[in-house]
Amino acid sequence: MLLSINSHNPQPRLIQQVVECLKKGGMICYPTDTVYGIGCDIFNQKAIKRIYQIKKRPQHKPFSFMCSSLKNTSNYCHVSNLAYRIMKKNLPGPYTFILPAAKIVPKILTTKQKTVGIRVPDNAICQALVEGLGNPILTTSAILEDDEAPLSEAFMIDEKLGKLVDIVIDGGAIYPSPSSIVSLVDDSPEIIRVGKGDTSIF
Repeated sequence: MLLSINSHNPQPRLIQQVVECLKKGGMICYPTDTVYGIGCDIFNQKAIKRIYQIKKRPQHKPFSFMCSSLKNTSNYCHVSNLAYRIMKKNLPGPYTFILPAAKIVPKILTTKQKTVGIRVPDNAICQALVEGLGNPILTTSAILEDDEAPLSEAFMIDEKLGKLVDIVIDGGAIYPSPSSIVSLVDDSPEIIRVGKGDTSIF
């Protein structure tokens, strides 16, 4: 199902429709501030395993997930004073921060080092979905092969992935660029990947 949602003022009725799908274990394609992503409820193991299968991704490489706000992140990871200051300056924004995982996070989403990748995207649809669901949404780019170029338009994603997911949200064109990944595990910021967002500030 292709569902058009206003990217600036998401319609509550449509957001609720997607939230109900997520609560039932559904999978969605949705816009972020970096790329179109594939996602599900982080507490639905069955849906997470479906995404691993679709992406052909080994389970020792966990996915990141979306939180609705900086305050929301503290429920799912351990945030030091330095990490908090850095995140407060840069979120919402196109960054994935690697942090020590809290016990509430499902093991399938943590590394052997018990860390997680956290995002707070600058995207109204994402934030509305997470707030409506009440907990984070798993995120991974809506591409199936490593050498594929990410797609910028929802109708293209619907043609390619529409039969594999329950809802494709059309939130307008997104010119894809992956998030920058910054590790804050040891209170010494380490740039893991340079992507969208200024990394020189770290």
